[in-house]
Amino acid sequence: MKSAALFLLAALLFSPALAPAQQANKKKKKKSPPPFSWTNPLTDQQREFKKLPPTLKHATFNSPSMALDVGYFIYLPPEYEAKKNKKFPVVYHLHGGRPGSEAKSVQLSEFVDHAIANGDIQPTIYVFPNGGPMSWYNFPEKENGLGEDVFVNELIPHIDETYRTWGTPEGRAIEGFSQGGRGTTRIMFKHPELFGSAAPGGSGYEPEKRIQENDGWESDSTRFLPIGYNAWDLAKEFAKRKNKPDLPILLWVGTKGFNYEYNLKFSEYLDQLGVPHEIITVEGIDHSASRIYEKQGLDLMSFHDKNFAESGGNPSK
Repeated sequence: MKSAALFLLAALLFSPALAPAQQANKKKKKKSPPPFSWTNPLTDQQREFKKLPPTLKHATFNSPSMALDVGYFIYLPPEYEAKKNKKFPVVYHLHGGRPGSEAKSVQLSEFVDHAIANGDIQPTIYVFPNGGPMSWYNFPEKENGLGEDVFVNELIPHIDETYRTWGTPEGRAIEGFSQGGRGTTRIMFKHPELFGSAAPGGSGYEPEKRIQENDGWESDSTRFLPIGYNAWDLAKEFAKRKNKPDLPILLWVGTKGFNYEYNLKFSEYLDQLGVPHEIITVEGIDHSASRIYEKQGLDLMSFHDKNFAESGGNPSK
């Protein structure tokens, strides 16, 4: 017993102590991303915690290409139920992060609800889709991984068929933040005929540049094909198009966000290409759509609202 105790004491005395950095790393184990799902409803408790408007609801549609249900959240302005014959414009907000989940950005609906209640913008539908396993990219290497196609070819037609939208490009806008800003940029340049305005925010234009310069490789394990499937090349192709639609574009980013510098570079690049656009830089705000919306969200919402009003495409009139 005595020898065993002495051995234990020696082991404790002479075992190497963890360095402070090692101890910090041990505590800060990186969380693995949650498993991807095409449907992500919220519990009543989660809705209450996020202070979500009562007219924001979760819904699904059956994807023809995947033969499974795809979830989305949709905010309907209070006037939607009150005026059964009226049609409404719609804004699609593409969430950030990877993998996708339609629940990621729904807290922004609170700002929309307040703006409509205050009469700052016209009653507008906001849709929060699911970007798929690679968040707004088509990535066939993953099962059911064509997130861009599901959004463009399936969700948008489903929304127009199911809800009283204008059903026209003039009454349809797209925006997104971070990874969703990247998706917004690629989609608006690939499908400009679908939208009356586009507002990519906090976009990761640095990884998009990496994809451009490395034959589609974003990292050692992730390659996006075909070659040219990135924001920089698609902007260049858009600029070359003859008779391209007149698409109002607004970039938005916080000055403390880690994507700030590359958003300025991308804005300069669009200037060089001759692509008209505006940019909002939100002073002192970090990489957060919610905090940007809290400080200058009305400018963003008004950008879409102005283009809806100026389009003259409201079929309800």
